[in-house]
Amino acid sequence: MDALQLVALVAASAAIAGFARRTPVPAPLLLVAVGLAASYVPGVPDYTLDPHIVLPLILPPLLYTAAVESSYLDLRANIRPVALLSVGYVLFATVAVGWLAYVLVPDLPLTAALVLGAVIAPPDAVAATAIARKLGLPHRITTILQGESLVNDATAITAYKVALAAAVGEGVSWAGGMWEFGLAAIGGIGVGLLLMVPIHWLRRSLGDSLLQNTLSLLIPFVAYAAAEEVHASGVLAVVVVGLFLGHRAWQVDFATRLQEEAVWKMVAFVLESAVFALIGLQLPYVVEGLGQYGIGEAIWYAVGVFVAVVVVRFVWVYPATFLPRWLSTRVREREPGVDWRAPLVVGWAGMRGVVSLAIAFSIPVVTDGVEFPARNLVLFLTFTTVIGTLVVQGLTLPPLIRFLKLPGRDRYAETLAEAQAQSEASRAAEERLDALLADERNALPQPLADRLRTVLERRRNSVWERLGAVNEATGETADDTYRRLSREMIEAEREVFVQLRDARRIDDEMMRTLLRRLDLEEAAAYREEAAD
Repeated sequence: MDALQLVALVAASAAIAGFARRTPVPAPLLLVAVGLAASYVPGVPDYTLDPHIVLPLILPPLLYTAAVESSYLDLRANIRPVALLSVGYVLFATVAVGWLAYVLVPDLPLTAALVLGAVIAPPDAVAATAIARKLGLPHRITTILQGESLVNDATAITAYKVALAAAVGEGVSWAGGMWEFGLAAIGGIGVGLLLMVPIHWLRRSLGDSLLQNTLSLLIPFVAYAAAEEVHASGVLAVVVVGLFLGHRAWQVDFATRLQEEAVWKMVAFVLESAVFALIGLQLPYVVEGLGQYGIGEAIWYAVGVFVAVVVVRFVWVYPATFLPRWLSTRVREREPGVDWRAPLVVGWAGMRGVVSLAIAFSIPVVTDGVEFPARNLVLFLTFTTVIGTLVVQGLTLPPLIRFLKLPGRDRYAETLAEAQAQSEASRAAEERLDALLADERNALPQPLADRLRTVLERRRNSVWERLGAVNEATGETADDTYRRLSREMIEAEREVFVQLRDARRIDDEMMRTLLRRLDLEEAAAYREEAAD
């Protein structure tokens, strides 16, 4: 892939993802569909998925972004269901789907079938969590899906390595495989624990938001490479570092946080868009590689494997949800009640993604003179499973959620909790301001002191106003109207600055300085709207 092809891929996938935001179709599904169609358009170059790019260069930043945005406290509170899905389910799916594929496909060795099982075991919850947030699923379900997606890739990659070694005759035993899995997991967590404190200290010590954000872009690659260098799980190292830095993000300055949020949103948007487009573009490559298998025969195998993947997830999810509650009084006391609808959503949200394809493409044709059996068929079955889950489950998940009528997030309760927290914080700030103004070294003219109090009062009242009545004419709360009028005033000032620059009464440097002040004021006025 040359530079022009890469630019074309990024530009086209970003445009499609942007268009998807204006439609009810989730962006990952539209990107895959367009990629499938484009793969047979004359003139479209071949975009072969390179595992040496996806695993070390694309997976770490996506994992890091998800980890930083996740809640360490929520994940810790839901560690049991997250672990059962991200570790237990992946290992179970590796064996169960592998054995079913072995039974279904004639002449497919069991070791190769287990490689296939490991490859398609980890769900990619990017699309699922996006849909969950958009439709207002209960917070706990969203947290569980997020937690699963953070760790399951590490489990699958380690299981794949063990199964691959057995497939090429390296004589790996089950005990040896579990030992290797344990070492990789413990090593990855250990590397993350070793790196997280020094990295956080370095971020705080740099004292320059530009340098801090440059470091932020390097962190996932450093953590992943350091862990892989000692044959540990790079995925777990990235997740541990990301969770710690996200939990401690309040300790860096506001400029760094603002820039970092914008930078990583852009990075995640570009990478996710390109990745899902790449999935669709792989169709010609995997079909041409079928070789001895006819396309009709391979499609029947693909349908069987897809059904096996869907069924096996439900076979695991329902017992994993209810058995611990039936067996343990402590679990029943600590965790909220769950009915049959929540595990149904979690089970149906098991869409596969680019990690499965990247692992499949990394299967070597020959290892130490031993040819991997049925490699092309494994690639085809992985591709069809990824496409099938994204299309079938991705398209039906939103109507399923609406049909089940799960209790959504209690917006009123959340706003009330936010208002109470803001009141406590404002009270502490007011006490601090009174103490500071009592010191003659902090003397301020009365208008400026009143302005500090006014800003503080508005911050305290704005959340409470969202609980109150709205303007009958506009449907706005008082805070909505305040922000709208503030924006109109700022826009009027901005137009004057541009006119003065055009008239050569101020230069561009001064105009940029003045506009930056307005931008910061507008950002402050609209911080609640952006959070919503």
